[in-house]
Amino acid sequence: MRRHSILARLGPADTSKVTIHEPRSATTEIRFIDGEKRLGYGLGQIIDQLARRGLYPTEDAADLAILAGTVTAADTRINRGSESQDSWTREIDIYVPVRAPDRWNAIAPLTERMLHFLTGDRWRLFFRSRHKVYKTLIETPPIAVGSPFSSVCLFSGGLDSFTGAVDLLEGGENPIFVSHYWDASTRSQLPCATVLGKEYGDLYSRHVRARVGFPADLVSGSAPENSLRARSFLFFSLAALTASCLSGKSTIYVPENGLISLNVPLDVLRLGAWSTRTTHPFYMARWQELFDTLGFPFTMENPYRFKTKGEMLSQCKNKIFLEKHGHETISCSSYMKSRHKKLPHGHCGYCVPCLIRRASIKAAFGHDRTDYVIIPDLMSRTLDASRAEGEDVRSFQMTASRLKRKPDLARLLVHKPGPLSDYTDGEIAAYADVFRRGIAEVGKLVENVKVRPL
Repeated sequence: MRRHSILARLGPADTSKVTIHEPRSATTEIRFIDGEKRLGYGLGQIIDQLARRGLYPTEDAADLAILAGTVTAADTRINRGSESQDSWTREIDIYVPVRAPDRWNAIAPLTERMLHFLTGDRWRLFFRSRHKVYKTLIETPPIAVGSPFSSVCLFSGGLDSFTGAVDLLEGGENPIFVSHYWDASTRSQLPCATVLGKEYGDLYSRHVRARVGFPADLVSGSAPENSLRARSFLFFSLAALTASCLSGKSTIYVPENGLISLNVPLDVLRLGAWSTRTTHPFYMARWQELFDTLGFPFTMENPYRFKTKGEMLSQCKNKIFLEKHGHETISCSSYMKSRHKKLPHGHCGYCVPCLIRRASIKAAFGHDRTDYVIIPDLMSRTLDASRAEGEDVRSFQMTASRLKRKPDLARLLVHKPGPLSDYTDGEIAAYADVFRRGIAEVGKLVENVKVRPL
């Protein structure tokens, strides 16, 4: 086990001594700027795209993006297996130069709490002043034209974000879409943007994409890490970077169905480390607290937090278009695992997101055009409950059966993944209800699927 210190530097002039609070830690430096003031590792890419659209982020939002980039470097390049005592919980210190260090150090405890909730790791954040050469990172024109956009929406290329985009465009909003791409699991972003553009007008001017990443050997002595628990911290920071370009108050939309957002563990073994918390209500509330404390005029909203995925699709404002193109989106948690079976990339058909997708499309449309390459038909054979292909199916069957016998159990289970103390009794009841309905939706799909240890 090693504690790690990740030290962000801006560029060649950023050479001042930084006090490392744990001198025996493994220290890795990241230089975000080479030569000119353009940020590297993909952050400059999205800033350039925004500038081509006449949009210029604030310096504080740029600081948040650099923090998120540094967190992403730590999360993806410090291996849990070799660098932690329990093969999961890492100890990571982050050092970032910012424009207003006093303000950022004041919210360090809040941000550390967010990251711990999201990743399960122990984080410490330390902020210092930017070097005087880098007091300004965003070059803005003398006269800036106001932004034409009214909101920001995350666009992953998944079915939920695609539905969210359709509803916003149908509802008269004027959003700008923000995507992060990396591997084949995000290959649907451009095709989905293309069909949206054909339906609603050119999407190029309202879509920015970033590819933020770091060399595999960034951290000496550590293999890369593939759990990617901190990815939503980066996504939300890129959305905030974009929102800071807009005029006045704006909303950042994060389209995610209520069942996945809550992500109540279906199995006791998944409690904690194995349960992702990307859009959990507690985490979303902490983002709102962060925005408010920093003085960012943004509202973070998941418009589907009280809807199942099937309800999202059924109630879409352009259901015909969604039914026609929904199969082009990607939901699978491991879209590339089919390559191990020498099959083309595609949905596995049996992971939690695939099962929820199958159930929702069946509920909304009655037929599913998605290409499930590993398990095309859940009813075609008996699934092995002792292997990945049957584990989640069996978990959904058992949870659906439990909730059918004891519906009130949902009120207890929704508290397992994280606190709901930011919400009213009525909202908590609504979360319990969407969890119950979501499980029933998937339960209907899998109730007659044969699963047993083989």
